[in-house]
Amino acid sequence: MNQSPRPIEVLLVEDDPGDVLLTVEAFEHNKVNNTLHVVNDGEQAMAFLRREGEYGDAPRPDMVLLDLNLPRKDGREVLEEIKHDEDLRRIPVVVLTTSEADEDILRSYHLHANAYVTKPVDFDQFISVVRRIDDFFVTVVKLPR
Repeated sequence: MNQSPRPIEVLLVEDDPGDVLLTVEAFEHNKVNNTLHVVNDGEQAMAFLRREGEYGDAPRPDMVLLDLNLPRKDGREVLEEIKHDEDLRRIPVVVLTTSEADEDILRSYHLHANAYVTKPVDFDQFISVVRRIDDFFVTVVKLPR
């Protein structure tokens, strides 16, 4: 009964190097063998998800952590594309962003985000939030394969 959860593939779509570093650190400190893949803009995210170009051998993520404010293709556009794509729509998408705007929250859920989390500005709180997301999706939620 005490089986350890299987590692999951997580795609982090984040353009802020500091937030990438914090997220990587949070995953490492959680001591779960999840694989965290990082892309820095919306176009790279869609190429990764569709296994195009340099991402031809990319694994299918079990979960996407998505920032809204991205270069080249906005996170809202990425969310919309994911949730309108028959092959990708089942992948849980957690919006992890600095925006606390009601319109961003409403639009994200309207586009079928699975969760909306505002990034804390405090270092320890940020680490804690990422760990809780990781814990929830690894130990509580049953993800599609």
